Amino acid sequence: MITISQAISAYLDSVYLSRSESTARTYSNALKSFSQILETEKVPPDTTAVETIKEDAIAWFASALKDYSPATERLYLTAVTGFYEYLAAEQLAEINLPRLRLLIRQRARRPGQRLPQFPRESIEKILAYANELRTQPVADDHEHLRNLRDRAFLLTLSDTGLRVHEACGLRRGDLDWNEGRAIIIGKGDREAVARFSNRALGSLKDYLSARAGLDGGSGRALTSLPLFARHDKGAGKKIKPITTTTGRNIVSQRVLECLGADAVGTITPHSFRHYFVTTVLRGSGGNLKLAQELARHKNIAVTTRYAHLADDELDQGYYQIFDEK
Repeated sequence: MITISQAISAYLDSVYLSRSESTARTYSNALKSFSQILETEKVPPDTTAVETIKEDAIAWFASALKDYSPATERLYLTAVTGFYEYLAAEQLAEINLPRLRLLIRQRARRPGQRLPQFPRESIEKILAYANELRTQPVADDHEHLRNLRDRAFLLTLSDTGLRVHEACGLRRGDLDWNEGRAIIIGKGDREAVARFSNRALGSLKDYLSARAGLDGGSGRALTSLPLFARHDKGAGKKIKPITTTTGRNIVSQRVLECLGADAVGTITPHSFRHYFVTTVLRGSGGNLKLAQELARHKNIAVTTRYAHLADDELDQGYYQIFDEK
């Protein structure tokens, strides 16, 4: 006879072989707690045959986890679900896995959804700093091109709501200068329209004008060239697109220069997307549908998460109440 405790030990041995030390330790703690619940429910794991274990034990366990944080609850339930899957795979017990998952869905808490946070004032400082890059003294033409590119890149992120991979993937031919918009392939391989502000278009024209010699000498059709190109020694005179890693590095470098080392990591390319959505909401009087369409959110519930950041009336009402005491 194989007991529940023996099966747990064998399962944890497999976890230690395939998972990190930290994960294995978490799984061990979870299964220890699970064993304690079995003991409480008069199913002593040291003496009970594993083949008799039922799915209901996961419901007992979920109920006992209410005093834990939601994150720990999810981790522990994942660990014990893995134990049941192990029993089924090794044919140590007849487990109804669909019922097991149903019991978890019925009893586990849903994780709270964090509201998007970003330092709006800091982003506006970075955008003001980016605007000044056009006239900054430089050591050579490559540095001047990088400054113009980074200025255009940051203004494009903030004024279009593009994701970093979408911006990095743009070609010159994607942009309709007369209409001020571009056709992109967005999240989920869906075709979508991104609209460009006058200041974003102006910064792109400055950048591409300075790049004209390189583009013209590339021997390629201008429409096929990347909108944002590399300007480093490795690229030489070739027009190569920037990668998403370069896009993130542009943000990190300009954050460092503008706000200092402590701010690096607090603002990412996606922070500019948050900025875009809340700017639309502020400027449109909280028009969620407009913000959803412009940000290309498939589900309006995603857009709704930003509404709290754009509600100036709530802010004003709060401070009027509490600052007048």
